[in-house]
Amino acid sequence: MQPSGDQYSIAALGYTATISEVGATLRTLHYQGRPLVAGFAVDQIRPVYRGALLAPWPNRIADGAYEFGGVRHQLPLNEPTRHNALHGLVSWAPWTLLERSADQVVLGYRLFPQDGYPFRLDFTVTYVLSVDGLTIRLHAHNAGTTEAPYGCAPHPYLVAGDGKVDDWTLQLPAREYLEVTPDRLLPVRVRSVEGTSFDFREPRPIGTTFIDHAFTGLEPDQDGRTRARVVAGDGHGVEISWDSTCSWVQVHTADRPEPELHRSGLAVEPMTCPPDAFNSHIDLVVLAPGESHQATWTITAI
Repeated sequence: MQPSGDQYSIAALGYTATISEVGATLRTLHYQGRPLVAGFAVDQIRPVYRGALLAPWPNRIADGAYEFGGVRHQLPLNEPTRHNALHGLVSWAPWTLLERSADQVVLGYRLFPQDGYPFRLDFTVTYVLSVDGLTIRLHAHNAGTTEAPYGCAPHPYLVAGDGKVDDWTLQLPAREYLEVTPDRLLPVRVRSVEGTSFDFREPRPIGTTFIDHAFTGLEPDQDGRTRARVVAGDGHGVEISWDSTCSWVQVHTADRPEPELHRSGLAVEPMTCPPDAFNSHIDLVVLAPGESHQATWTITAI
């Protein structure tokens, strides 16, 4: 048994992808042999949430504590150095194979009530390849008897080509970014990108810019989709797109102490809500019993 469990490979139209049982993780994605995301080896434990699904919340909850329905809840602190609860509860869980074909795989997981999150959610995720690339569709259903707070995001590290993040150009149509505390990366206030190093509305090199921030004020195209693009010097690259379900996107330049991970991919995580939404309630989804939520993201080769 591999550390990330069973592996499900799919292929179509020049694209190939491998999804792992643990966390329903996108372990690899290639187009005509070139990587579109920073993956990891089959015998590795997944590093730095590469390819993870983040639910029932993305990003951080300060101190792992929040109040919902008049009850205070305490989650485990899995980001102990910053004293936060990070990236939800499903990314290390074993997901069950529901369907599989040459170009598609569907996995499911039931999140049972537990300390800190006493709500029952049923998840299905579909990975499907088409001429548009890889589409990821995450469906959550409140299978419990009370309302449940909810948010979600994917966690791909996009790879434009050879080299590091510094060598690539980013286009991100976002008018605002979330200023955060330097020590715990918790929200302070939303600010305009105008005149800052975070203005990527027009494509420009990332260079040595450090980014670990959420962006909002997104500007969709005529199809109603927001598109973030990372391009290498040879003109090749990768795009991730999403619809209005996600009004936030976290971007991280992957600044790490490990040489093999340091700035080796650009994390672009379209989110339904900002960091610490369980406390701020900003864009927080509240699922009534029997209610469902679906978010869809597509990764495309350029």
